[in-house]
Amino acid sequence: MIPCRGRLEVGPLPLEQGGSLPRVELAFETWGRWDPQRKNAILVCHALTGDAHVAAHDPQDRPGWWEAAVGPGRPIDTRRWFVLCSNVLGSCYGSTGPSSPVDPKVPEARWGGRFPTVTVRDMVHAQRRLLDALGIDRLALVVGGSLGGMQALEWAVSYPDRVDAVAVLAAPPASSPHAIAWNEAQRQAIFADPAWQGGDYPPERPPRRGLALARMIAMATYRGRDEWAARFGRDAVPPDDDPVAARIGLYATAPRNEAERFRFQIESYLHYQGEKLVRRFDAASYVTLTRAMDLHDVGRDRGGLDQAVARVRGRVYVLSIASDLLYPVEEQRRLVRALRRAGKDVTWHVWRAPWGHDSFLVDAAGVAQRVMDWLDEPGQDAAGLEEGAAVAVGEGRP
Repeated sequence: MIPCRGRLEVGPLPLEQGGSLPRVELAFETWGRWDPQRKNAILVCHALTGDAHVAAHDPQDRPGWWEAAVGPGRPIDTRRWFVLCSNVLGSCYGSTGPSSPVDPKVPEARWGGRFPTVTVRDMVHAQRRLLDALGIDRLALVVGGSLGGMQALEWAVSYPDRVDAVAVLAAPPASSPHAIAWNEAQRQAIFADPAWQGGDYPPERPPRRGLALARMIAMATYRGRDEWAARFGRDAVPPDDDPVAARIGLYATAPRNEAERFRFQIESYLHYQGEKLVRRFDAASYVTLTRAMDLHDVGRDRGGLDQAVARVRGRVYVLSIASDLLYPVEEQRRLVRALRRAGKDVTWHVWRAPWGHDSFLVDAAGVAQRVMDWLDEPGQDAAGLEEGAAVAVGEGRP
């Protein structure tokens, strides 16, 4: 019996960029019951600041980040499917990362700024070791969005004999200079915080302002222009009604002239998002994982994209989001064309959602239903449309 929550050591791990981690642990959660005969295992891969808690395990449990997608009677129905999610290597929710001790016998001596560079490929290799430890030899589906989609694609290429299907949601075959630039701006916001201290800050005094600013920058790439125009417009709120800014101290040096006596609602929203992340995430993990996303290139050291995807054996579903500013439709189109040149079974849909890159999180049920409908109907749209089939995945919520 595989537990619903756990953490396993997956041994020393050699790293793609050189060196190794002498001891790696991965935190994981599961839902449903694994049936080796039915081969019903689904691996869900989370995005940048996500964790292994995809959905609540019972009514008393807190909701997960893809709550509407996974559970009894939901699109990924755990009465039928066994679902597994692990916190990625380099994160801060139980898996080995910068906030972890180098030696568990000396818990106060954390990796901090000495944590080595990890890649999406390293994350997938660690996940494969976790599956080995759990006795799971094959996956019916690997699904994820953004960083999770990068992992799903890497699974299809790195371990084609162990994956029947992958769903790549809002993720590119390689990170573009545009995406790398946004991530670097976020990292520099963290580095500019005096509390950063080269990544060796005390846990009780993290670079809060830097991480909050990084999140504010990121939000401009995560959501849709039309959504924000409709939701916030140019409406303003008085500074006294914006306590978030005061708590983080973002405006300690802001001028107090007449023009500064109000904030646009969108500014207040960004402050709120920054504060939320500061409360739950580690700045060094943010640096580590954004760098891993920058390094994502499924064709690296494999002869390029075409030769890399030639390794794929399972079915592939690719979902683009028309309003995605971070990984626009053109990037998935490049992946789809490479898969088709290689003769692979690929279905591509372009979703006209208003919420930007985060749409796969906003309408979790709609996206997951689309994926599972595709999984249950082999050959559905296998030829597809060269420019992607426009679909209404779900009504979603604002």
